[in-house]
Amino acid sequence: MSDVEGPRHEWRVPRRVTALKAAGVVVFVVVALLGDRPQLLLAGVAALGFALLVFRDLYAPVRLAAGEDGLIVGGLAGKERISWNDVDRIRVDSRRRYGLTTELLEIDAGDQIHLFSRFDLGESVYDVAEALMRLRP
Repeated sequence: MSDVEGPRHEWRVPRRVTALKAAGVVVFVVVALLGDRPQLLLAGVAALGFALLVFRDLYAPVRLAAGEDGLIVGGLAGKERISWNDVDRIRVDSRRRYGLTTELLEIDAGDQIHLFSRFDLGESVYDVAEALMRLRP
């Protein structure tokens, strides 16, 4: 992440979220081992899915970094640098459905839209959006 000059802010996946995903792997592996054939398949797929999420969290824990020159978005495919000039909009999308509220930080960078939840960033998406607006020239 040395591409961003000056002071840098980073937002990463909280360790407790990664630990919960790892616990999901263990639970579904146990269900797969103790269940019958249909349960084996479903629990195995769920365990694999959780294992991929844990791998992603360990491989790229920093999901978003920001500095004077722009943003760096991290994921399984690597890190992508986005200049502030390429950022069209930063906003929080909040939706209520089935009694649950989902809040996502949306960064619109031309042809790409990057979405982050509080589970990706480790803090409120509103706080991150405010910090990004302060950093943005």
